[in-house]
Amino acid sequence: MSVQKKIALVTGGSRGLGKDMAISIAKKGIDVILTYRNNKADAGNTVSEIEQTGQKAAALQLDMSDFNSLDGFVTQVSTMLQSEWKVSSFDFLINNAGMGATVPFEKVTEELFTDFLNVHFKGVYFLTQKCVPKINPGGRIINISTGTTRFSNPGYSVYASMKGAIEVFTKYLAKELGAKGIGANVVAPGPVETDFNSAAIRSNPEMKTRLSSLSPLGRVGNADDIGGVVAFLCTEDAKWINGQRIEVSGGING
Repeated sequence: MSVQKKIALVTGGSRGLGKDMAISIAKKGIDVILTYRNNKADAGNTVSEIEQTGQKAAALQLDMSDFNSLDGFVTQVSTMLQSEWKVSSFDFLINNAGMGATVPFEKVTEELFTDFLNVHFKGVYFLTQKCVPKINPGGRIINISTGTTRFSNPGYSVYASMKGAIEVFTKYLAKELGAKGIGANVVAPGPVETDFNSAAIRSNPEMKTRLSSLSPLGRVGNADDIGGVVAFLCTEDAKWINGQRIEVSGGING
């Protein structure tokens, strides 16, 4: 009897950290469904890279800021699982999709606050709720947070507040879903050089130098510093890690 292939759903998996997570997970022998917001071409490239590892992959469009689209998206996931894998459930939900903005507290608008709320907390909360019936026993939920829930970085009050909510939410997931055999953890990256938040670190040498100086290892993170940790949490080696916040920041502000 053949063993059912394990499948991960990675939101925001077309580029940046999410892309590396998706590819790193595939290298562990896990198939991947990834989502993209706008750039279908990037998503297709990531699918191709995953297929080169020998794993199966597919991409779906998802806009986390559009709360009313979640039900339709979960239906699409169900349809894809059935058509491409001949199954009705999956194993790993990685809530990675996000948006960035560096805005001083006094200049935050209600509109910006609502966008961040939908993308980083409300959307994640209810997407997870809608996906739980489709997650296999032994599955995991991995939520992505930030080092700025532990140390303050001016301009990140909205972003970090939503991620702080995600960290509390994850503890409750671990407690309440344990009876289903589903674990939940948080991975909290420190400063990472990607195109996130309009490539704030990559395009600002002064900021990159300042943040690098705060790290004992003398640099900011790269996408491949994060993806492997998320992939590890999807393996049997990590089966007893549950309800934890794992910071992957090179020891910044330690």
